[in-house]
Amino acid sequence: MTDALYFSHPACLEHDPRVHSPQHPDTPERLITLERALAERDWLGWERRAAPAADEAHLELVHSARHVRAIFDLCAAGGGAIDPDTFVGESSFRAALHAAGGAGAMAAALLAGQAPVGFCAVRPSGHHAESERAMGFCLFNNVAVAAAVAIAELGLRRVLILDWDVHHGNGTAEIFRRRTDVLFASIHQMPLFPGTGLLAEAGVGAGEGYTINLPVPPGSGEAEWLALLERVVLPAALAFGPELVLVSAGFDAHAEDPLADCALQTGSFVEMAMRVRDMARAAGIPLGVVLEGGYNQRVLAECVCATLPALAGEGQPRPAAEPDAQAAERVARAVAQVGRYWPL
Repeated sequence: MTDALYFSHPACLEHDPRVHSPQHPDTPERLITLERALAERDWLGWERRAAPAADEAHLELVHSARHVRAIFDLCAAGGGAIDPDTFVGESSFRAALHAAGGAGAMAAALLAGQAPVGFCAVRPSGHHAESERAMGFCLFNNVAVAAAVAIAELGLRRVLILDWDVHHGNGTAEIFRRRTDVLFASIHQMPLFPGTGLLAEAGVGAGEGYTINLPVPPGSGEAEWLALLERVVLPAALAFGPELVLVSAGFDAHAEDPLADCALQTGSFVEMAMRVRDMARAAGIPLGVVLEGGYNQRVLAECVCATLPALAGEGQPRPAAEPDAQAAERVARAVAQVGRYWPL
């Protein structure tokens, strides 16, 4: 067994929305800059693996066949706009297959005991992709594919997905909103795209309570994010008893990201990573992380290079600062809402 697995694939660089939207922020350079920084650090000792292409059966665990075919057909025709934010080119379908396939392969490797932790550096991102809809730069929902493969093919009964991207993971929430085998928790800025993820949105039918939405206002910083993680997400996760932890790791809540207005620093992501790592290790379960957003290329590389060692076991969390009065009130409301379903 190795200590940590890093999944990526050159095909993920072939998806370039700038072919149809020249100023688009989701560029291949995000990954190029990140992987150049990792290479300078000898990949931090992580074992590199090629992210395989997902087969359509795995995609159809979370997406309709019609959706998969629509993306294929649009790319085969040369690409174009799906909506005002989401564009594809001829190579985007191949890139998206490797992004989703990498997440699924990571879950399989972790559950086979090949490592306790894995990271997927893939694009296009996935957490906005709904079962029947591509949006928000996302074509297929990578982290949802990983969770669904773990349940449908690898025998798991419970998977936790934590989404700390600054944008609400509406696609993941929609895919699993009626299910009880996936606990989905999202900390995200509101108001902000896509406009979903209210605190009161807790899932539907039998899945009520298995969606945890924790919106924070623009300007929110580390103290509030860590308080929500420590007082809401992690206690609910322990009560749920997951057999696999997956993280949709966007780094766009950083203060220097151009697409949002939160105030996290690089060390804030390290602190979140250490807390999630310690929860997973204490429970004896693997931890898989899938890259989502982060649009300041330098900051994204800096954050990933700082977070990977924490995920692999380096460092100990420091005591979190108490949030200010307004943030503390928001945390208390979140505790009251989620406490209706889980002992916190």
